[in-house]
Amino acid sequence: MMFRRILFHLLRGNRVRLAVALLALTSGGAVVSALMNLDLDVTHKLTQEFRSLGANLVVSAPRTDANTSSAANLIDASEIEKIEQLKLAGVNDAPYLYLVAHASSDSGPSVVVAGTWLDRATQLAPWWKISGESGIARDDLAHCLIGRNVAASFHISPGTVLDLNYAGRSESLTVAGVIDAGGAEDNQVFVNLPVAQKLAGLDGKIQLIQLSVPGSAAEMSSVVSHISGALPSFDVQPIRQITEAEGTLLHRIRFLIISTGILILVLTALCILATMAALAMERRRDVGLMKALGGSIQKVVRLFLAEVGILGTIGGILGYVFGMALSVWMGHRVFGASISPRWEVLPVTVALMLLVSLAGALPLRLLGNVRPAVILRGE
Repeated sequence: MMFRRILFHLLRGNRVRLAVALLALTSGGAVVSALMNLDLDVTHKLTQEFRSLGANLVVSAPRTDANTSSAANLIDASEIEKIEQLKLAGVNDAPYLYLVAHASSDSGPSVVVAGTWLDRATQLAPWWKISGESGIARDDLAHCLIGRNVAASFHISPGTVLDLNYAGRSESLTVAGVIDAGGAEDNQVFVNLPVAQKLAGLDGKIQLIQLSVPGSAAEMSSVVSHISGALPSFDVQPIRQITEAEGTLLHRIRFLIISTGILILVLTALCILATMAALAMERRRDVGLMKALGGSIQKVVRLFLAEVGILGTIGGILGYVFGMALSVWMGHRVFGASISPRWEVLPVTVALMLLVSLAGALPLRLLGNVRPAVILRGE
């Protein structure tokens, strides 16, 4: 009971200096908790944004020499079922078969035809802007999507019938929509896979499988390992441009967040150190009187450590509250995304502020050198 009463009077007696220390701890806790929340949430959101860039993993047949027939570079379409049987969370896949066909007749202008699952292809390429109908089921063999350059060259629009010819085989398809992708897709005609297989005379064959794998680099490696185990005779390779750009950006953001957090913790500790040093000088008389009345230095130090512990806990809790508001504001203003507060940041913030406050309380150890006789004489 006496311990609590003395602690209460200590907290009341130095309200100005303790308010400065609490302000420093709250400010430091707010910045650190905001940075930790950003690190946890922005990493996930950036990964989602990179998934909007399309496929980041390709499965293809092993490369062969020039003397090997082109059929050796093909994959049985049934192999994609082995990937789907793995039930990889969040992974989208689509088979592809490419050929160069002729429009209108065997002597007409050539165009690249991409056979795939049209419903899955639009999911793998969410940046496509499609004029007309985009929701084409994979069993729809009567419709196709064309790139905007193809539409401009052939003067066709949604609803027009397009004739494709290849090696004496022909297919008549109705254009359902025009794709504006800003890339090679603008020069291609997209059809459902059975149409391309029939045109090419390659029933049940594909050239490659594109996959969109969510998650970090470690999760990508895990997916690659699983697919390689299911398809040991094929090449499973990430698309380097996307995976390397994602890894580099996430690494830089994390380094910036960690280095800024460490700097804030050091500055907060220095502020607490300066405040506690001044507080120790003011309390020399109180400590001298306590020791003269029989109080041990261990009890005196424990009293002051309890004081800074309370400050650290309150500063950590208040810092978390302000930090969550700060992270939400930073998410909208800097990253253009909503940031969700995470409760797991609270105990980490409180623990860090406790460590900072205890590190800043080192000057209180000097109070152990106070001699009661000197203090009582007024020296």
